[in-house]
Amino acid sequence: MRAPLEHAKSHALFAAACQLIPGGVNSPARAFGAVGGEPVFMERGEGAYLYDVDGNTYLDFVQSWGPMILGHAHPDVVAALQAALLKGTGFGTPTEAENDLASLIVDAVPCIEKIRLVNSGTEATMSAIRLARGYTGRDKILKFIGNYHGHVDSLLVAAGSAGATFSVPDSPGITPGTTRDTILLHFNDVDGVKRVFKECGHEIAAVIVEPVAGNMGCVAGSSNFLYELRHRTAESGTVLIFDEVMCGFRVGYGGAQARFSITPDLTTLGKVIGGGLPVGAYGGTKAIMDHVLPLGPVFQAGTLSGNPLACAAGIATLKVLRDTNPYPALERKAAYLAEGLEDEARAAGIPVYVSQWGTMLTLFFLRHASENKQEVADRIHSKTFSGSAVEKTTATSTSGNCVSEKIVDWRTASNCDTERYAVFFRGMLQRGIYLPCSQYEAMFISNAMTDADIETTLNAAKEVFATFETGAG
Repeated sequence: MRAPLEHAKSHALFAAACQLIPGGVNSPARAFGAVGGEPVFMERGEGAYLYDVDGNTYLDFVQSWGPMILGHAHPDVVAALQAALLKGTGFGTPTEAENDLASLIVDAVPCIEKIRLVNSGTEATMSAIRLARGYTGRDKILKFIGNYHGHVDSLLVAAGSAGATFSVPDSPGITPGTTRDTILLHFNDVDGVKRVFKECGHEIAAVIVEPVAGNMGCVAGSSNFLYELRHRTAESGTVLIFDEVMCGFRVGYGGAQARFSITPDLTTLGKVIGGGLPVGAYGGTKAIMDHVLPLGPVFQAGTLSGNPLACAAGIATLKVLRDTNPYPALERKAAYLAEGLEDEARAAGIPVYVSQWGTMLTLFFLRHASENKQEVADRIHSKTFSGSAVEKTTATSTSGNCVSEKIVDWRTASNCDTERYAVFFRGMLQRGIYLPCSQYEAMFISNAMTDADIETTLNAAKEVFATFETGAG
C-alpha cells in the first residue's frame, strides 16, 4: 500500500482561505469540487515540476492552465522579468516592449495585421465581440456549446434542446436581454452552421469558436466544420473570430489557424503570450482593427494593458519558441503519452478515449453502454476519496460497446464518466502527477518534460488503472 501524501499545511491554508475568499479559491478552476477533497497549495515551480507547501513534488500537467509551455521559471523568462522589474512595474504610457511583443505576434499569426494588448483572455473575447458588432452594425453572435470564451455575459450561456437556439443565461447575474442575441450550435455541427446562415446569416455580427477547444476536454474542430465557418462568414459579411486564448502558440507557433490553413478575421490570444503573467490580446485585419478607439469609434481601454512585466515575459517566451521550434518534440511526447494512456487503460479493461492535438490532450473515461449513470456514480462515490478503487468495468476494450466511442462535441463529452475520472485524478495525485481537477479540462505538455517524465506518468497510470481492477489503494 502506497503511503498517502501529507497535506496538513495545504489543509490549514485552505481553511483560512475559505474565510477570506469565496470557496477558498480565486478561480473555480482551482477548486477540487469535481474530484473531491481540497486543493493543493503550491509554493514554487521549476521546470516540469511543482512543489507544494508540505514539501511534496508533482509532475505538472496543468501548467497554470496552459501558459507554461517552456516549463516553470525558464531562465530566459526569469532573466527578462528581472531586467524589466529593475526599470519599474508600470508607467501608464507606451513602451517599446509593447511594440516588440506585438511585432512577434503579428509576424507569427496569419490573420493578425494589427493587435491590441489587454489583460486577460476574457477581456480579449469581450473586446473582439464588441468590435465585431461595431464593425458590422449587427447584433447577433453565434457560439458553440462546450466552447468557453471567458466569463463574458453574452457568451456565458447554456443551450436549449434544439440544435440551434437563442440562449438563456448560464449564471445568476446575467440578464436574459444580455444573451438574447447569442445563438448556440453544437460544436462540429456542419449542417447546423448551414441552416443558421441560411435563416439569419445577414443578421450575425460574428461567429466565435475555439478551433481546438480545451474546456470540454481537448476537442478539435474538424476541417470541414472550420472551413464551412470560413465560407459562410465570408459570404455573409460576418466576422469570424478564432478564440486561440488556449490553443494559440500551444498547437504550433502560428496557432491553430496556421495548422488548419484557415485565416479568420479576428483572433483572441492569452496564456502563452504572457509567459505566465496576466495578459491577453485581440487582433486581426487592419480594416477591422482600425475601428478601435482612438483610431475608430469602438471603445476599449485598460490601465494595465501592455504591462512591461507581462510584455517582457511574453517576448522571452515567444522568442524561445520561434528560435528553437520545440513543437515537433513536444507533439511527439504528447502523442506518446496519449497512446500510452490508451494502451494501459485497454490492458486494464477500462474504456477510454484519448484526444490529443499538438501539446494538448485529454483522457476521457467512457461509460459502458449497459451501465446506469446513477448506479455507477453511487457505486464509485463511496470509494473515490477513501483510497480504495472502483470495481473493474465490464468493457474489454476502448471501443465498440461504450456510450461514446469518440469525443467530438459537448454531447459526447458530457456522457463521460466523471466519477471514474475523479478516482484516476486522486490516484495520480498520490503518485506525484498533477492533472487537471476536472474531466473537462485539457492536460498540457511542457518543453521541460523529458521522455523519462512521460514514462513515469504512464507507470503511475498503470498502477492507478490496476486499482480499478483490484480495489487496492
